Amino acid sequence: MLSALRIKTRCALEVAIAVTPWVISMYVLYWLDYAEIWTNETAHRGKIAVAILAVGMGLSFLVQSHIAKRQQR
Repeated sequence: MLSALRIKTRCALEVAIAVTPWVISMYVLYWLDYAEIWTNETAHRGKIAVAILAVGMGLSFLVQSHIAKRQQR
C-alpha cells in the first residue's frame, strides 16, 4: 500500500516538474500584460508571445523526455 502511494506521488511530482516551464511561460505573458509592459500597439507582440510559449513548451517537452528516458533504464 505504501509503495503504491509512493509511486503515485512520484508520478505526480514528475508531471508537476515537467509542466513547470510551460506554466512559467504562461505567467510571463500574464505579467507582461498585467504590468502593462506591452500593449496592443507593441511591435511584434504576437510573435514574441508565440516565441515565449514555444520556449516554455519546448523546455517542458525536454524535461518530460529526460524523465521518460531515466525511467526506461
